[in-house]
Amino acid sequence: MNIKPLADRVLIKPAAAEEKTVGGIIIPDSAKEKPLKGEIIAVGHGTKDEEMVVKAGDHVLYGKYAGTEIELDGEKYLIMRQSDILAII
Repeated sequence: MNIKPLADRVLIKPAAAEEKTVGGIIIPDSAKEKPLKGEIIAVGHGTKDEEMVVKAGDHVLYGKYAGTEIELDGEKYLIMRQSDILAII
């Protein structure tokens, strides 16, 4: 992969949405809730005011509407600022 986030941004691969069934009915992808956790794939260098605390390989929790979705090679990713990350898990 050739994406390198700039400044205080990180590239995250969201965790797969959990498969739930309700009484034998499979919920379609469009009705599943977006996952709120994922794995950091790449990080920027930070800024002079904010050093990067997270690193590639960390599993994190982030806000429901955080980041910008992108698709690369058929995979979905999120690019967001480090400040949008709520916790490392």
